[in-house]
Amino acid sequence: VSSGKFREDLLARINLWTFALPGLRERAEDIEPNLDYELEQHAARAGRKVSMNRDARAAFLRFATSSAAAWTANFRDLAAAVERMATLAPGGRINEALVREEIGRLERSWAPAAARDDDDDAVLARHLPREQVEGLDRFDKVQLADVLRVCERARSLSDAGRALFAASRDRRKVKNDADRLRKYLAKFELEWRQIAP
Repeated sequence: VSSGKFREDLLARINLWTFALPGLRERAEDIEPNLDYELEQHAARAGRKVSMNRDARAAFLRFATSSAAAWTANFRDLAAAVERMATLAPGGRINEALVREEIGRLERSWAPAAARDDDDDAVLARHLPREQVEGLDRFDKVQLADVLRVCERARSLSDAGRALFAASRDRRKVKNDADRLRKYLAKFELEWRQIAP
């Protein structure tokens, strides 16, 4: 519509439903059942059963549900990881060493995406436990992530406060930007020393 390739009035007629499909990263509860499914699929294709020992399974699930797992290609990443481990499994048994190798491979393949500084989830994950992030409203996530980005780059609490409150600073009687920022961070149980570069 904005580029003029589609008429706005036609879009208004067909724009009845919108859907949000969360990625695998936001659906940690789907990882374990799909791990089992992919192992079964490999067994059907290869004609041999492959399993994971308890420690290997726990290590993979711990990583797969952590903030370090980007899952940029969603279920395709998971399916490929299971396929590689199952194919390389000595005697049809995936062990911890194989899981560690696969985790390293996934981390390397995701490095450019995971290293993006502008990803709100990555910024929040650096400073807050996953449970706390999951309990935040979208409004708070976006705002807090931006504040944390500024704080990570600032030389001091005062420097960060001046950058964040520059527009309203002259209209306030008390110009203590550092205190204002400190109180904002405290709402999320954060302190400057936890964030400071």
